[in-house]
Amino acid sequence: MTKPANDRAGLQIALHSQGLRVGAHRPSTACKVQQSCWELGWMGLSGTGRRVMRRTRGFSLIELLIVVAIILVIAAIAVPSFLQSRISAYQSAAVASIRTLNTAQVTYNSTYPTVGFAASLSSLAGTCTGTTTPTSSSACLIDSQLATGTRSGYIFTLTNVSGTPAANYNAIASPVLLNYSGVHYYCSFADGVVRVSTTAITTCDGSVTPQQ
Repeated sequence: MTKPANDRAGLQIALHSQGLRVGAHRPSTACKVQQSCWELGWMGLSGTGRRVMRRTRGFSLIELLIVVAIILVIAAIAVPSFLQSRISAYQSAAVASIRTLNTAQVTYNSTYPTVGFAASLSSLAGTCTGTTTPTSSSACLIDSQLATGTRSGYIFTLTNVSGTPAANYNAIASPVLLNYSGVHYYCSFADGVVRVSTTAITTCDGSVTPQQ
């Protein structure tokens, strides 16, 4: 007896043992269902089934390496642009803060002419409400974040305040991390012009290039 005949005979015996009547020429509907399931199971054990399983495996090592290489190329292009955009944003914020300090110093000098310009950021700051009167030590002219001396990747200081009343001051902004939070230094003095330098500024005067 050939192998297909043996398989069919075995199937008929198995179906018969389960109480399903198997005709010689016209098998019942239940028999057909059982036979189809048996044939599918047999295919899963055959070479065809194994080939299907091989085709549905995960990525190969080469495919994964190609994906990683593409991601690294995209990162190499995007990261420098992101860092440059952040530096530009920090520097723009530093220039705006220097202008804020200039405006606050002019207002402070006008309000307290016997004192002149403020000697510290804390004198320009303060928490003033409707029941609190500003004073020369707490003028409420700048916000509390700028008063800490650090904002948006830059450090701000008031230096070189001299005279009685004080007629001079230097407002200086330095990057917290050079080439990371900023590449330029900024400053201003009593003339109100924002100036820029690529090196650290200790004294702000007319020799420092004005910001364009």
